This record gives sequence, C-alpha cells and structure tokens, in this order.
Amino acid sequence: MSSTATPETAGALHARHAAGGRPHATHATGFWFAASAYTALMAFGTVPTPLWPLYQVHDHFGATTVTLAFAVMVVGAAFAFTTLGHLSDRVGRRRVIVPALAVAMGGAVLMALWPALPGLIAGRLLTGVAIGLMASTSTAYLSDLYHQAWPGSTGSSTPATVATAANLGGLALGPLVAGGLAEWAPSPLRTSYIVVAAVMAVLLLAILASPETVDTTAAARTEPPVRFALRPGYGASFGGAAAVGFFAFAVMGLFSSLGAIIVRGQLHISSTFVAGVEVFTAFAASAVAQLALGRLSQPRLLATGTALFPAGLAFTTVSLYHPSLSLALVAAGFAGAGSGLLFKGAVTQAATAAAPASRAGVLAMFFVIAYLGMGLPSVTFSLVIQHAALRPSMIGFASALTAGAVVAVVTAVRSHARA
Repeated sequence: MSSTATPETAGALHARHAAGGRPHATHATGFWFAASAYTALMAFGTVPTPLWPLYQVHDHFGATTVTLAFAVMVVGAAFAFTTLGHLSDRVGRRRVIVPALAVAMGGAVLMALWPALPGLIAGRLLTGVAIGLMASTSTAYLSDLYHQAWPGSTGSSTPATVATAANLGGLALGPLVAGGLAEWAPSPLRTSYIVVAAVMAVLLLAILASPETVDTTAAARTEPPVRFALRPGYGASFGGAAAVGFFAFAVMGLFSSLGAIIVRGQLHISSTFVAGVEVFTAFAASAVAQLALGRLSQPRLLATGTALFPAGLAFTTVSLYHPSLSLALVAAGFAGAGSGLLFKGAVTQAATAAAPASRAGVLAMFFVIAYLGMGLPSVTFSLVIQHAALRPSMIGFASALTAGAVVAVVTAVRSHARA
C-alpha cells in the first residue's frame, strides 16, 4: 500500500526519539523487524490449514463447517481492510502494526485455550482483523523504512520484493510449521498457536523499538483523503483487475480450506506434515513465480498466469482419479504459480487505476474482493460435495474457475488498454 502521509526525515525522527529517551532501532534494522512481523502474522493465518482434519475428529463436523470456519477469517479481513486499512496514513505505521500483532496474539491464545468450534471461529475472526490491519500497512511501512535507511535507493524494487516474500512466504510457512508441530510435538491443536503467539510477542517488542515513518502531526493537519477514488475512465480496468484477484485467490482458498481434508480422504495420508507440505507448495510456488517473473510486462504476466492456472486445476482433478502425492504436489505448484502471477498482474493494474490520493483505499477494496474469492467459492464447493461426488464436482469447479479467470483476464487487459 502506498502512503498519502508525510514521511518524517531521519533527523527529525532521531531527534524526537532522543527527546523521548527511548531506545530505537535504526531504519535498516526496523525494516527487517517489520518484514519478520509481516511474515509471522501471515503464517499465523494459515496455521490451521493442516489441522482441519484434526478439528473434524475433535468436534465431529464436516467439510462445510471447515470452510465456514476458514471463511470467517475473510469476514474479519474485509472489515479491517474497509474500515481500518487507511489509518496508518494518519496515525502512523506502528500504531496499526502493533495492534495487529496484539489482536493476532489474542486470537492464537484463544484457539490454544479453546480448541472447540466456537473458539476456532472467534479466533479466526480475530485472525482476519489482524491480517487486514497488517496487510494494509506493512507494504507502506517497509517502503518508508527502506527509503529512509538508504536515501539513494529511489525506485528500488527491494521493498516490494521483500513485501511479496514476507506475505506469501508467511502463508507458505504457516501450514508447514503447523503440520510439523502437529506431527511430532504434543497437543497438536494447541502447540502451533502457542509457538506462533510467542514469536509474535517478540516481534511486537521489536516493532515498538522500530522508528515511526509518518509525520503524524502533519498528517493530522491535512484533510483526510477520499478512501476510494479511481482515475477517470479506469472503472472497468479496476473491475477487471478485481475479478482476476477474486479467481486467483479462489484456488488458494481451496487448498487452504480443503487441501488437508482431500489429502487425508483421497490420498489416504493421515500425516499432518504432508498435508502442510501440499499447501506450502502452493503458496511457495506463488511466491517464486512472482519473484522470478514479476518483471514481465502486464499482458505477458497475465497470459503466463492464465496458462498455468488451468494446468494446476487440471492436475488437481487428475490427482483425485489417480491418487498420487507427487501428482498432488505438482498440481499445487502449477496452481499456486498461476494464481500468484494472476494476482501480481491484478494488484498492479488496480494500483494503476487508483487516483493518487486514494491508492490505499482502492487497494483495500481490491483486497476485500480478492479475499471474498478466497472464501465464497470454497464454501460453495463444500456445499456441492455434500450432495454430489467429489471427483465430478472438482471437474465442474475447475472448469468454472478456469472460465471465470479467462474472462476476467480478457476483460482486465482490454479495459486497461482502453483506459
């Protein structure tokens, strides 16, 4: 997210910190503290993924309840994006990131102490709020810290690259770590949350020691920007980009909510670690694809993603008819890479469509639509498989997502060219 606030100069920051008598990290150290906090909180968002089958056994509920519990996070994230995501431009980055970590810690403790369905749902709601706060602020904070630590780095892609790695890397690490802890540590429905809460507590202290980058005094004197305003003629361009984001996140939602259940039910593998590896593969492939191919032109980026996206869904469907862990991992890799490239192209186009003073608000709305894509299709799919066989349902689901993604990409490219 970009900032519409006024960044403070390094000299003014150090003078104010010295006057307050509090020790603070340098901007360079704060940059890595912020990246680590972003990674940890996003990892927390996917910690329950390999644990869903264990929750099913513990509370005796089905796949639909799992996807609803997963989708509750989307509700919390949407609330935070739409109502709180713009606050860091006025109150400062740390004053948003610190509460985000605190809320996430509260959610982790709640789920550790209350591993029943009500505790899970309440904890997931808090998780969504925390993710919305963190995701809407961290990219801007990383950019501020980096350019104040290295003033001659104007135009550097490092902050965006680190933000992408922290976001998707965290989402990938969550199920891998949780799956391993559930496999080999005691109390599988508690240990992962306790570990993640402890890590976030340390990083909360690190963020408190990091410099603020927004001149909140100056921000308070300015008129608040319009939360959602597009450049003239860019309405269709934003709509197309948001639709692409919706379908890109739909695949990641499928792996995050039902991936572990499919691994156990179709591949007959009960290992939580293996279930975590499949979801790790999807998110890791998304990160690698974005970092490796992110410099492609917008049309080529979307075209490559459009080719990989249906290939991943096709491999996923085939893996249900010919159960194989290696095939399931290949499917996760292709689907994750395709989704990552589609999302990268979509978020770039959404940012281009935003009016300069409303970029944060426009991107917040984009993320709301994308997160709805993470939740709604998975819930729909879980309802369908209650009344129809899984394999033909997956064929229909894959076909619908592929068709939707292709139409969305064509619309996005054409509308952007006209704009």
